Amino acid sequence: MVNQHWQKARQSRDVRFDGLFYVAVKTTGIYCRPICPAPTAHEKNVTYYQFAHSAAQAGFRPCIRCRPDSAPGSAAWLGSQTTALRAKQLIDQYHECDCEVLAARLGISSRYLRRLFSQYFGLSVTQYRLFNQCHFAKKLIQETSLPLTEIAFASGFKSVRRFNDAFLKQLNIAPSALRTAKHSTDLRLTLILPFRPPYNWQALHGFLAKRLIEPIEWLTPTSYGRTFTYESCRGRFNAEFIADKHHFRVQIDIDNTQYLQPVINNIRRVLDLDADTYLIEAHLSEHINNAFPLTKGLRLPGIWSTFEAGIRAVLGQQVSVTAAHNLVTQLVQQLSEQQEGKVYFPTPEVVAGSDFAFFKMPQARKNALHNLAEFCAIHPKEDDLDQWLTLKGIGPWTVNYAKLRGQSQPDILLDGDLGVKKAQAAASSFESANCAPFRSYLTFQLWQQL
Repeated sequence: MVNQHWQKARQSRDVRFDGLFYVAVKTTGIYCRPICPAPTAHEKNVTYYQFAHSAAQAGFRPCIRCRPDSAPGSAAWLGSQTTALRAKQLIDQYHECDCEVLAARLGISSRYLRRLFSQYFGLSVTQYRLFNQCHFAKKLIQETSLPLTEIAFASGFKSVRRFNDAFLKQLNIAPSALRTAKHSTDLRLTLILPFRPPYNWQALHGFLAKRLIEPIEWLTPTSYGRTFTYESCRGRFNAEFIADKHHFRVQIDIDNTQYLQPVINNIRRVLDLDADTYLIEAHLSEHINNAFPLTKGLRLPGIWSTFEAGIRAVLGQQVSVTAAHNLVTQLVQQLSEQQEGKVYFPTPEVVAGSDFAFFKMPQARKNALHNLAEFCAIHPKEDDLDQWLTLKGIGPWTVNYAKLRGQSQPDILLDGDLGVKKAQAAASSFESANCAPFRSYLTFQLWQQL
């Protein structure tokens, strides 16, 4: 049975539903976002799909006007399909593509993973990976001046021939057919990253301003940017908030475009672009019993990596935000790496090799920094942060802070945080456990009360 909300959302072009479902029009053979500006099709000619790949698999081609590849994503939060959604998310993030490796990372058999994908998404892991690669390539074709050959490799294909064949099969259109407009020859990539409103930029801006670490980060009234490293690539991005268009205009400099997709996905995570704040706030409102007023459109301000988040958390233990900011700034000044005029957050190897003589703090705190850095240097891809609890000087608050801001997990309540405790004490009584699975947003809502 078709979701009645989808019908109303399509007819009203409700931006809050952008990316949550797709509209296929039988008479044109095209599938669109619910906000497509084209004339609204008659309901009898419309089929709804939860996923873009489902519409493509049914033989529909993507709309060139509203561009389904540019819709906001959907975070994996709820339901019994959590494992399947986590697998889909890992492919989306370009972390793992091989079915055997992906299954091992999830702690399940490859046979069970294939069954989950077929059950929840109606296609195989390989088919979804190819669709995802082509969807990303389509975005690059229509928004950048990158040559098609470079786009093929940036999208994860090993050959241009394989790219052309897969693109035509998955999207029912040839890559060259989309390259109709002339693009700038500027080597800097500029992409549009949309979100579902409301998006409270002022709240995010205010939070980041108090914790900004120059010169690796910068902030203007309408933009946030930073330098980054991702595996073996480096670069910088600047994200400009365009309120009336419901998107960020993001400029990216990167020295290896083969890492472009995971870098873009991490930018989306840092800015929390895929959150459905309408759903989240409705859930929180239902369970806090009017204990305090909710801030509309609140997002989770992410930190680029779990290592950086962990270091910031260790330096923030039992001190004020200002004191923690000063310590992190000092660390960057002393240990940061510089290349071609850009300054980067220090690597785990560099931090592990420092004696922290420039810090005036207890040796136990320095040891905690060293232990964390050494662990991350040895295990660079370990994403189970509970492993950090085996390290001396690393406790639950530090781990949860890194989960909250370094991984953007949606259900982390920092109940050991002094600010959270203060806000809870000032609010009317409510049961925070009932706010799952959005207690990370509850944490930031409570901080907003201070």
